[in-house]
Amino acid sequence: MSLKNAPAASLAAFREDVWAHFRANRREMPWRDVDDPYAVLVSEVMLQQTQVARVLPAYERWLEAFPDVRSLSAAPLPAVLECWQGLGYNRRALGLKRSADQLVARGGGVVPDDFDALRALPGVGPVTAAAVLNYAFRIPTPFIETNVRAVYIDRFFPTADLVPDRALRPIVEETWDRDDPRGWGYALMDMGVAIKRAGQDPSRRSSSHRRQSAFEGSRRQARARLLRAVLGESGRASRTYADATGLPVERCDELLDELLREGFLCLEQGRWSISG
Repeated sequence: MSLKNAPAASLAAFREDVWAHFRANRREMPWRDVDDPYAVLVSEVMLQQTQVARVLPAYERWLEAFPDVRSLSAAPLPAVLECWQGLGYNRRALGLKRSADQLVARGGGVVPDDFDALRALPGVGPVTAAAVLNYAFRIPTPFIETNVRAVYIDRFFPTADLVPDRALRPIVEETWDRDDPRGWGYALMDMGVAIKRAGQDPSRRSSSHRRQSAFEGSRRQARARLLRAVLGESGRASRTYADATGLPVERCDELLDELLREGFLCLEQGRWSISG
């Protein structure tokens, strides 16, 4: 279905159905109805490719350790990475730390309410930037992610396969609630989760769907294991970390060099440690 083929009554009925589901099935989370843009940014970065159950304790722990942009900027990277452990994708923690550094240096420690300025922060993609605008600033900014796709494909493309985002976007933009963008975003998230829990996942019929590669035995797992080893015992030679992680020495050296280039590690006189 294209937007021109969707009658206004159909779009209005869709909006009401989403709101009705939300009123009856709203999920309560500590980052909802929060006006602090920093806290919202933290939650959105944590929720990237990570289940809510894993984010809940990490979110509370993080805000206790780093309650604002300035405290995160002032924190050493080892403490930041240590606090992040258990969430995976450590690049996100590094991105948050670098974002805080940039915001303190250039913006007085204030999270911006501008899409392009948010996108310029390390690790902040278009969905995260739009979510911060909707949830923290209540600025209507339509976005498409997996739960949003599930809702719109389920309703407007019930039998189609390989549905492109370009087909969804006009309908998403037309139906986005301009009066309550925060609540609308929550409502779409909750309905998308409910649809998936019912035993179907319409987002898999999206042309953007990609199956996540297995973590066990992956490069991601090896990097995470190696980073934890350096966090636990810094100032050692690479052979020590190869032994600790069970990685071949050549593989360990390759990943250590990769983490060095990305800014996670530093190397002094053959000894490895976390940057900062």
